[in-house]
Amino acid sequence: MNDTLSLLNRHRSIRHYTDDPLLEEDVRAAVAAGQRASTSSAIEAYCCIRIRSAETLQRLVTLTGGQTKVADAAGFFVICGDTRRHRLAAERAGRPYDSRLEAFLLAVIDATLFAQNMALAFESLGYGFCYVGGLRNRLPEASEALDLPRGVYPLFGICVGRPAETPIERPRFALDDVLHEERYPDDAQVLRTLDAHDEAVAIYYEKRGNEMPRWTERMIEKFETPIRTHLSSYYRGQGADLT
Repeated sequence: MNDTLSLLNRHRSIRHYTDDPLLEEDVRAAVAAGQRASTSSAIEAYCCIRIRSAETLQRLVTLTGGQTKVADAAGFFVICGDTRRHRLAAERAGRPYDSRLEAFLLAVIDATLFAQNMALAFESLGYGFCYVGGLRNRLPEASEALDLPRGVYPLFGICVGRPAETPIERPRFALDDVLHEERYPDDAQVLRTLDAHDEAVAIYYEKRGNEMPRWTERMIEKFETPIRTHLSSYYRGQGADLT
């Protein structure tokens, strides 16, 4: 177990933070580390927007479904897929820009790799972080609050700060349930892994003192009713073709 593996295995999502500030040199170091992530064909189709305005942060608390950590954390960053640069370069050269699904996917993948590198860099500096997918709850309003131009796709937020909690380790699927040899397992085997994971997650919540439905039941409930149905029309409005 080397230092990098130790850092990765210590990760916990942190939702409660101390009042310690986020040092500017640490922000710049973490963003620079994010930029060293792999990027498809060197397109660098990402950016992050640091939000400091108390008014905007409180607005985002509301738009993310009341997630007060957005305003309480020492730093909050909005991670975006960024195709604006490519569009402007093409426009200036009088050339077309292909905005179809592949371009959108490249931006999403690039931005996610960047964000994970950045977040892990913050952890290496003693901070904790939590991704905020709730940014997509009311995305048109969030986009308006951020004044985002066409070709910039807000994807999720990241809260960063010194941890004020020490959560216990949340279980993951067994490694051999994720690492497959040659081909995907049959359905019977997958269902057996679900039963085993249900048991592991039940023990986790028991240790936390929470009564929760089985993991599989929570997933069934999560995906049986469509949510955030506005996303396709929003991203199309931002310039993504998605075909």
